[in-house]
Amino acid sequence: MTRSDTLRVAVIGTGKMGTDHVRRLTEVISGARVSAVVDVDAERAKAVAARVAGCTAYTDPVSAMDADDVDALLIASPGPAHEPALLAALERDLPVLCEKPLTPDAASALRVLEAERKRGRRRIQVGFMRRYDPEYARLKALLNTGQLGRALMLHNRHRNAASPPFFTSEMLISDSVAHETDVTRWLLGQEITAVTVLRPRPSVNAPDALQDPQFVVFETDGGAVVDVEIFVNCGFGYQVQAEVVCERGTARIGDGHAMVTNMAGRWGGTIAQDFTDRFADAYDRELQVWADATRRGEVTGPSVWDGYAAAAVCEAGVRSLTDGGRVEVELVERPELYA
Repeated sequence: MTRSDTLRVAVIGTGKMGTDHVRRLTEVISGARVSAVVDVDAERAKAVAARVAGCTAYTDPVSAMDADDVDALLIASPGPAHEPALLAALERDLPVLCEKPLTPDAASALRVLEAERKRGRRRIQVGFMRRYDPEYARLKALLNTGQLGRALMLHNRHRNAASPPFFTSEMLISDSVAHETDVTRWLLGQEITAVTVLRPRPSVNAPDALQDPQFVVFETDGGAVVDVEIFVNCGFGYQVQAEVVCERGTARIGDGHAMVTNMAGRWGGTIAQDFTDRFADAYDRELQVWADATRRGEVTGPSVWDGYAAAAVCEAGVRSLTDGGRVEVELVERPELYA
């Protein structure tokens, strides 16, 4: 595929995230178009396809993969459906952008990793979109200069206005803190070696039986200590913040003060209410970079190794949540493909 070719993408999963990606590929991203959508709900898939010229609806991911007008996949289906789709894509040598999680657990992620390693080249990018957020990118660039010295601590706050009705206490780790897991590894360039989850008393705003908030502590192989406040029923909005404490200074992002208003005797700003609002620019950049790289025949961005490492850390976190105490993270030796 040359730079002048249009990348024809099949989007698997037409829920909130998948539908938003269909819109993004159709209206925002250059050099790519949606040629197919896939969903087990045939009527929903047809409804989404009807809004995109030249788009075909499928209920079977493999049928879409085998279509003549599909060059690449964007997987936005629920996590348990990822492994079979990823393995089928690897068999067909199709490039993939897979929304997180890569798979729901470390064992299945390792199977995907091994299948890609056997092919001898990367074909899968994992959708950890915070790496494409301008604020996170500036923080990463600053840390890379070494001006602040070594990172000693990283403080993270991750708050949602309200959790979905299906959310469980374990999902605060596996679905939410998964982002901080990747951010920690990426910003610091270190692996997470142990996880401890502390359980404050639940908020009165949390649904019955939901342990919310939680306080998560990571230890890294570089000697840094990282904490994550995860609070998915804070009530006032969506906030993601991070502060790195280094030997010669600190750096903080996520304060959300891009615009401050003064009116009627008050000053203030607004708080995003949803992740698709807060990280809209990050998603746009992520898909554009992926489309450009795929058209060049390359795979960049978060790798299958990153997806596997995040799954292993989250598994350790869930064990700490349910059993208590500090839980060490077990990782296989990193293959050369992901060095």
